[in-house]
Amino acid sequence: MLEARDLSIGYDRRVVASGIEVAVKRGEILCLLGPNGAGKTTLFKTLLGLIPAMAGEVHLNGQPLATLSRAEIARAMAYVPQAQHLEFAYTVLDVVLMGRTAHLGPFAGPRPADRERAHAALASLGIDDLASADVNRISGGQRQLCLIARALAQDAPLLVMDEPTASLDLGNRLLVLDRVRTLRESGYGIVFSTHDPDQARELSNHVAVIADGRLAAYGSPDETLTAATLSAVYGVSVAIERTESGRHVVVSANNTRPSTQ
Repeated sequence: MLEARDLSIGYDRRVVASGIEVAVKRGEILCLLGPNGAGKTTLFKTLLGLIPAMAGEVHLNGQPLATLSRAEIARAMAYVPQAQHLEFAYTVLDVVLMGRTAHLGPFAGPRPADRERAHAALASLGIDDLASADVNRISGGQRQLCLIARALAQDAPLLVMDEPTASLDLGNRLLVLDRVRTLRESGYGIVFSTHDPDQARELSNHVAVIADGRLAAYGSPDETLTAATLSAVYGVSVAIERTESGRHVVVSANNTRPSTQ
């Protein structure tokens, strides 16, 4: 669905990272991981076509992204930003209806069919009862689900999600992650950025680690989320520990147990 080929990203004449080659298919989650300032947001903007690639190409459904109109991109790929406080007192339904813009003509308002699609998106995430609520007066997790519903109403089969669990408490974070897994099982392709390697291991089919101006690692979670890679990328000594439940977690190498791998 989305593929980067020998991509160089950056602003003006400054290259932030180069040699990036990643891809995501239907029913897959690609997690982007890396330290602050590594270029994850710049890569997101390049994949979305908001800024041009400095070298290489992005392909969307087999076509060069640079050859597609904004409407064509919007019908194929939807963006879910981090939870945000909106300036105006929109209702949850108002926000979700914004996702229908790609299917409307200039100056056209939402049609009954668009409202039906928006309600269906809310219902699929279990928050249709919030349709009339002020989007700024619901919980952070509910607001994040509202933004995901807006992307679903866009009817784009590919979702690009920028740290959707950032700043959420435990309950809301688990709620959002559960819905993301459900979307993958429904056949959506998802690009998902996170600062949490444990989250990336649990969610993703593939992980791309961006660091030091390059693609530091790319592959399955077991191939990429190793103690050696994470220690080198983040500049701290870590180990991967297996818990009694079978999960792998990242811990400080100075505080490991005999089961550490």
